[in-house]
Amino acid sequence: MNFKKDFVWGTATSSYQIEGAWNEDGRGESVWDVFCHEPGHIDCGHTGDVACDHYHRFKEDVALMRSLGIKAYRFSISWSRIFPEGTGTVNEKGVQFYSDLIDELLQNGIEPFVTLFHWDYPYALYKRGGWLNPDSVGWFADYAAKISELYSDRVKYFITFNEPQCFIGQGFLMGLHAPGLQVPYRDAFQMCHNVLKAHGAATIALRENAKQPIFVGFAPTCGVCYPSTDSPADIEAAREEYFKCPPVDSEVLWNVSWWSDPVVLGRYPADGLELYKDYLPEITEEDMKLIHQPLDFYAQNIYNGREVRRGADGKPQVVERYVGSPKTAIQWPVTPECMHWGPRFLYERYQLPVYITENGMSAHDWVSLDGKVHDPNRIDFLHRYLLELEKATDDGADVAGYFLWSFIDNFEWSKGYTDRFGIVFCDFETQERIPKDSAYWYKTWIEEHSKS
Repeated sequence: MNFKKDFVWGTATSSYQIEGAWNEDGRGESVWDVFCHEPGHIDCGHTGDVACDHYHRFKEDVALMRSLGIKAYRFSISWSRIFPEGTGTVNEKGVQFYSDLIDELLQNGIEPFVTLFHWDYPYALYKRGGWLNPDSVGWFADYAAKISELYSDRVKYFITFNEPQCFIGQGFLMGLHAPGLQVPYRDAFQMCHNVLKAHGAATIALRENAKQPIFVGFAPTCGVCYPSTDSPADIEAAREEYFKCPPVDSEVLWNVSWWSDPVVLGRYPADGLELYKDYLPEITEEDMKLIHQPLDFYAQNIYNGREVRRGADGKPQVVERYVGSPKTAIQWPVTPECMHWGPRFLYERYQLPVYITENGMSAHDWVSLDGKVHDPNRIDFLHRYLLELEKATDDGADVAGYFLWSFIDNFEWSKGYTDRFGIVFCDFETQERIPKDSAYWYKTWIEEHSKS
């Protein structure tokens, strides 16, 4: 069995990581601007001020995508480029930038997938309490309504949030990402609940203001649990471990079910309600109705996972990685099996078409003496992972598309420019773009897997 005829082969980026132009044409500050401009937060003191200068070079980038056979492009919109204060007055130059980008993509035969929020929260709203403020639900819904009103005549696919596990967990519990706080668990769980309500409200707003039928989804993340063997006992153990809620610690929000069960199934997981009961806000039936809006697809960002088996005590047991097990340049484990079992388990639980909205690897890339960028390890990584994704479809998972992270080397959050995830090399001094060997490999893969 092969991928579906209409399978979407794409690549992905996010606004703060590539756009630059942080203070141009009326854009307001985001929490990441403030976080980066203070010392000690980002490796080497890097900022996203210029990044890949995509704001000025988007036509060049789209032309490059077309030359590489990219069929779809997932990008995010900078909320503060549209609403400099987060709400209120619209910035027309920001509106025009995304309108021009969308037009350019469509003219080049590339389907736009728009993510409303990929971490760059308006600083003006942060000062008003951000996600802790109950008004944040309405702020986000108003923003979603405007985006739909502006772009749904040409854009069919919308994603509300990217990786809430990260922007709440790493931004407000661990303090590693903007705004760099370590808040009480009670505040963190209140923010979680408000974000999920904001997702529901935004989904409604997107549909109510759409100019054509649209498709709406949600893009969380988490490490996958995959079985040690194909035995029914190990498969069930991996499934249990994947969807269980972890204990209360600094990584408590790094899980699947707390974020996805309410959105897709209409309820918080029972084990989480018990584990977190001392920290939870009031959760009403009206809240759950708002959160649980019909979705057209379920998205997941998948990079790696953990091997799990059924232990001698009958409980799921995480298998320790073997000595010398492979890692990427950013020190993430290489576990292709996650791309088989993740989509399979997610589809079984949520029964929605699954898009892999991010997958890729950081490698030690540089320009070789021949002027090219050779990245055989990334090619091998992608090949292994995509073969496993094909297994998921063979097992009956409805996998609708795959977005490689990332189109171009970019600002990698707290790592600055020290890690390169792109299939296109970016010289951050000259802004020269050089497609890596992996870009041409991916082009060939798309061609071979897009034949009817």
